[in-house]
Amino acid sequence: MAKRNIVLTAVLAGFYLIVQLLAAKRVLLPYDLQIMGLICINIMLAVSLNLINGFTGQFSIGHAGFFGIGAYVSAYLTVVHHVPFLLALVIGAMSAAAFGIVIGLPTLRLEGDYLAIATLGFGEIIRVVILNIPSVGGARGFSGISRATTFGHTYLFMILTVVIIKNFIASYHGRACIAVREDELASEALGINTTYYKVSAFTIGAFFAGLAGGLFSHYMGYINPAANQIGFLKSIDILIMVVLGGLGSITGSVGAAIFLTLIPELLRGLAEYRMVVYPIILILVMLFRPSGLLGGKELSWETLANIYQRITGRKQKQRVTTSNGTE
Repeated sequence: MAKRNIVLTAVLAGFYLIVQLLAAKRVLLPYDLQIMGLICINIMLAVSLNLINGFTGQFSIGHAGFFGIGAYVSAYLTVVHHVPFLLALVIGAMSAAAFGIVIGLPTLRLEGDYLAIATLGFGEIIRVVILNIPSVGGARGFSGISRATTFGHTYLFMILTVVIIKNFIASYHGRACIAVREDELASEALGINTTYYKVSAFTIGAFFAGLAGGLFSHYMGYINPAANQIGFLKSIDILIMVVLGGLGSITGSVGAAIFLTLIPELLRGLAEYRMVVYPIILILVMLFRPSGLLGGKELSWETLANIYQRITGRKQKQRVTTSNGTE
């Protein structure tokens, strides 16, 4: 395990160094770095929502509300009060986590569709409230935000998000959350405080969504309370990433976030037709992989080794068949 962690750390560090080298050589343009930064932010959103929906089994569709809280709070602190960027990020994330506790305590007593409706209402309440706050731009949006976020920031915080949530899931508390997902009544019978663990997962997910929001607002330099940024449509985009990657699969969420961020950009050459091709691709994936790309499983070293062995084994079998002339 220690060797694998060292190898993985070396790979991640090597990738970052390669990106910086290509950017210095102007092989990667600022537009390319911006897309890569958005990929990292979407990975943070997808993995944090997967903790709530996939591992704890709570159907939340208001994740963009926490994203908006982190974005606006951190931007307001840096623009109006000149708070240092990193401190503003932390305060924005903690504000989102506080709202996660406040919203989670009453709503997580609900289940299924009722919980989805409650979280959807929360997300829309946040958006409408922001629309009516003149100090953050109101309906015009919040402009003049310093573009302090770099690709390095998004890359580092993305890795921290994945590592922390992965370790949480592997801990006693994470296994309690999984037990709540599998059978809440049985978990209560075994002495697990189901409300505590549901609120904990909700709060952790809200914290990282708020952190992603702070990075996003300082990455774009402008944020608007439109539905596709902090409203219902944004929540649906994040939910699609989680479902497409596979509920209960961190690596699936990472892969789906990369895929769904790149597809619209790759289809820009198709002009208006890209909005037709994009949903067709999603429908095909859902038809042939209804449980998601990984279906709740993780893409581990063992999985990659098994795939490699199967591929090499088939090649060796084909060579033997060709040389003998018989099967």
